[in-house]
Amino acid sequence: VGELIGEIRQSDPRFRFEGYETSEATQKKILRNVFKQGDAWFRTGDLLKRDKMGYYYFIDRVGDTYRWKAENVATGEVAAVLSSYKGINEANVYGVSVPGYDGRAGMASIVAESKLDMKLLMKHIQENLPSYARPVFIRLSKESQTTGTFKFKKTDLVEAGFNPIKFDDPVYYSDLVTGEYRKITQKLFDDISNGVIRL
Repeated sequence: VGELIGEIRQSDPRFRFEGYETSEATQKKILRNVFKQGDAWFRTGDLLKRDKMGYYYFIDRVGDTYRWKAENVATGEVAAVLSSYKGINEANVYGVSVPGYDGRAGMASIVAESKLDMKLLMKHIQENLPSYARPVFIRLSKESQTTGTFKFKKTDLVEAGFNPIKFDDPVYYSDLVTGEYRKITQKLFDDISNGVIRL
């Protein structure tokens, strides 16, 4: 997973970059001396993943964040870690509201090639993300909904949250007692929502 960049060539109208209103905003979007001395590249803010066949797929936007346990979490960073796990084709990361908690808990909608070993996935997540950035909820989806420009649709996912009644996909939560992802039943959903189970 990496950020898409585009070469800037001021002499060619197809590759020209005029900039933003302020010089500071413009400079934040330009990388210099990337491949050779004197070159300049535009940072698009789009994170892409390359598959085995060499095709690229949009993963997320750099800068999309949510706040959980007093920390800002970059969805792109979490999506990159999840997408690096063997068997995960797509990972759409977003924050969801949980009664009794400030901010939003991390949730990932994952499209996998085949059945995932949730214990091994948890191990991968624990080894690669700080505790506050680890997805509290994981939804195993059959496919991702995308916009006309192939960006993930998040609004419906955020609205559905982690309530298993609102969708057919299995959803799991990170059990702090066992250190594993457990499938959410309606009773577990109620216990989480009522504060019986802590996250």
